[in-house]
Amino acid sequence: VPEAIEDAKVNAEVNHLKNTEFYAGDMKNVLTADFIAEHGRPDVMVVDPPRAGMHEDVVKVILDAEPKRIVYVSCNPATQARDLALLHEKYDIEAVQPVDMFPHTQHVENVVALTLR
Repeated sequence: VPEAIEDAKVNAEVNHLKNTEFYAGDMKNVLTADFIAEHGRPDVMVVDPPRAGMHEDVVKVILDAEPKRIVYVSCNPATQARDLALLHEKYDIEAVQPVDMFPHTQHVENVVALTLR
């Protein structure tokens, strides 16, 4: 969402962060091997895929890029579990935190912190 990217830039500025970059778009089209080659390997990635989870190409690029930390936010525990099983090839789960952002509904966001082995 482009507006979220603008908010992220403002937050980075307010917090005096100079080493951040933000991109909007379909992750499978943005995060490619060419993107990593051009911009370098990230230290930390925050991913928040749609309910369908991450595209298999995205998982492959993440595994190849090997960021030291990943924060995976999900609104669908089933697809998050599937993606975490794929990422387990190189990553360990450090923490899991469900967040009930929509009280009185069955919807829960789940945040998982992963670290590279």
